[in-house]
Amino acid sequence: MEHTQSTDTPKLMEFRVQQVVEDKGTDTRIVVLQHHQGNDVLPIWVGAAEGTAIQWAMDSVVTPRPMSHDLIRSFATHLNLKIQRVVITDVKNSTFYAAIYLASKGVERSIDARPSDAIALALRSHCPIYVVSDVLKRRSSHNLDAWLAKHEPKNIDTQEV
Repeated sequence: MEHTQSTDTPKLMEFRVQQVVEDKGTDTRIVVLQHHQGNDVLPIWVGAAEGTAIQWAMDSVVTPRPMSHDLIRSFATHLNLKIQRVVITDVKNSTFYAAIYLASKGVERSIDARPSDAIALALRSHCPIYVVSDVLKRRSSHNLDAWLAKHEPKNIDTQEV
């Protein structure tokens, strides 16, 4: 679903987390967002812990104690705040920015957040993830298909020769 807003506000495109892959050269993970219609991808580098939190949310892993994102979701629920959506709002010098949109009693507010935290919270809250269309235009997409193929997770049941 494309989120259409007034002419002053940017066009938002809905994305889903396709996968989280390990960047073999660093201690980071790449969260690969895919347009809900499957025609565009956006990789975002995050820390190892943040990538793990996102992967666990995708896999519905229940930890013995609440993770930070579970705690935030719990606060929101107890305070009657609805997590409406998260938006990847900007990219500057390869650093992405995000906002979490909360609603309560008919009032919506946004909170600045790291994309990794916003995505982890969105997955736990079952709310949509949007990307501002301008972010897609300004991202580095040089040889993206080749890069993604190189970082495809390998099947651990298959032996390499």
